[in-house]
Order: sequence, then structure tokens, then C-alpha cells
Amino acid sequence: MKEFSKEVYLQWYNDMTMWRRFEDKCRSLYLKQKIRGFLHLYNGQEAIPAGFAHAMDLTKDSMITAYRCHIHPMAMGVDPKRIMAELCGKATGTSGGMGGSMHIFSKEHRFYGGHGIVGGQIPLGAGIAFADKYFDRKAVNICFFGDGAARQGSLHETFNMAMNWKLPVVFVVENNQYAMGTSVKRTANHEDIYKLGLGYEMPCMAVDAMDPEKVAEIAYEAIERARRGDGPTFIEARTYRFRGHSMSDAEHYRSKDEVELHKQDDPIQLIKQRILEKSWATEAELEDIDTKSRAFVEDCIEFMENSPYPDPEKIYEYVYAQEDYPFLDKVENN
Repeated sequence: MKEFSKEVYLQWYNDMTMWRRFEDKCRSLYLKQKIRGFLHLYNGQEAIPAGFAHAMDLTKDSMITAYRCHIHPMAMGVDPKRIMAELCGKATGTSGGMGGSMHIFSKEHRFYGGHGIVGGQIPLGAGIAFADKYFDRKAVNICFFGDGAARQGSLHETFNMAMNWKLPVVFVVENNQYAMGTSVKRTANHEDIYKLGLGYEMPCMAVDAMDPEKVAEIAYEAIERARRGDGPTFIEARTYRFRGHSMSDAEHYRSKDEVELHKQDDPIQLIKQRILEKSWATEAELEDIDTKSRAFVEDCIEFMENSPYPDPEKIYEYVYAQEDYPFLDKVENN
């Protein structure tokens, strides 16, 4: 794996600060009703995509996740301007403005969503891995899901098949402690979600996911295992979200003191502290990175504002692969 050099840490700091600013601006745009529907922010969990992207081969590996999906594609190389446009329903968005917040997608960068169905992406991630194995691509799929999705029956069916067929997939539960407003402590007789892998003899472990270096180390081991043909790994990435489940979440299930306590483990501050301790940058240089992050996010907003909405005629496209689908002409005539 690539070493954790000065360049890596500065790139992490640049990326993670920009991601945080991006999500904060999304919150503002939602309050202004420029982003509609649901909005699930990622604040606090940035170390996970930072660490995994460091360990992956971004020229061939793929990723799939749930509906908290704005930051993962950026880590895969998707243009944040196009993600911002998609969030606001603009034609220049990653899905032409038709996917919105929960359905970011990029075939070019092998980011396959963005899925609104809880746990729906788990069997899909294994399916992508099956295709990679079938076509001998030497690629690995990283399949993310939340702690709530870990209670879905599809997880067990998928784990069984993935182990039986030794699929090149890494399953990652982003355990941010709450499934919407329900604490992990209330959803099962155990809190160690990673132990679900034991029933399938799948290598499984937990990691402090507030530290991108720790995430990268455990991710690399799992990815290389899958690439060798030894099958999947299940990682419990223990993290914490600083915002609510979505913008409609009043957060009655946790106290402000609890949130502030977890903010002491902010992954961005951790990276900043290590950079300063190693004299890889000064406070002024890091502030310059912060300033550029703010400016870039404003550029994303400007790109979105100057982009058109999709043509209304596009509403009938992308629904059916078959152009002459039966009865479609009757729908159009009505």
C-alpha cells in the first residue's frame, strides 16, 4: 500500500475539509428549498471514504452505498460540481438531474449509487463482484451500508453466497451508532455488528473509522484478500455522524452533550493535528487550504446555478430500455 506520506495527509486534509464544506452548503441549499426531497449529510464520517480510496485501485475497483452518498463518489473521482448539480435537479448533474440526493451515480468512475432502499445495495454489491470475477477483471467492489441495513435479511443471503463463491467484495457497515433514531444498542442482543460475519466464516473485524490511516490499513488487507481470490471480508467501520439522520431529523434520541463529546474525535482535526506535529504544514498553510476549499464549494454552487433544468420531455426517457414499450404511446397521448 502507498505510504502515509506528507502528500497523502495534505490531500486528505484538502479533500476532507472540502467534503465538510460541501455538505454544510448542501444544508444551506436545502433550507433555501433548492435541494428538494430528502437530504442525508455525511459530516463526521469523512475518514471512511478517505481511507478506502487510499487503499483501492481507482482504475478498476468499484463502490456502491446507501443514500448518504454525496462524498463517496467524490473520493472515487466524480466532479463535485456535477454532484451539486444533481442534488439540485439540474441537467448537468451526474444523472441529468433525475436522481437527486439519494441516487448519485457514475458509470465512468465505477460508482454505482446511491440507493434509497435500506440494504438494497448489499446484494447488488455482490452482483458487481460476481461480474468482476466472471470476467476476470481483478477488480474489487466496496459495498457500504449502514448499521440499520445490517438487520436486513438480504445481508445474510448475500454473505452466504459471497463466501460460497469467494466473490471479490468487501462489505463495510458504517456504524454511526444510530439507524435513523434507533440506537444500535436497541436493535440486537449484541453491539459488535462485525460478528455477523462469523456465522459464514467470513473474515471480520471492527476499526476506529474516525482515523483514515486505520481505515486504509484494514481496507487494504481486505481488498488484497479479495483480489487474490480468497473471498470477501466484513468490516465494521465505527464512526459517528455529527448531523441528524436527515434534514427532517429533530434528534430527540440523543443529547447535544453526546454530539459534542464525539466531535472531540473529529477526523479532520485529527489529520490537522498530525500534520502540525510532523511539521508538514503551518497553521497558515492549512488555513490557505481551508480558504481554497470554501472557494471551490462556491464554484460548485455557481456551476449549479448556471446550469439548466432538464427538458420536461426527458421525463419519459430512462424508464424503459425498450423504446417502443407497449402502452407508452397511450401515456404520451394522455
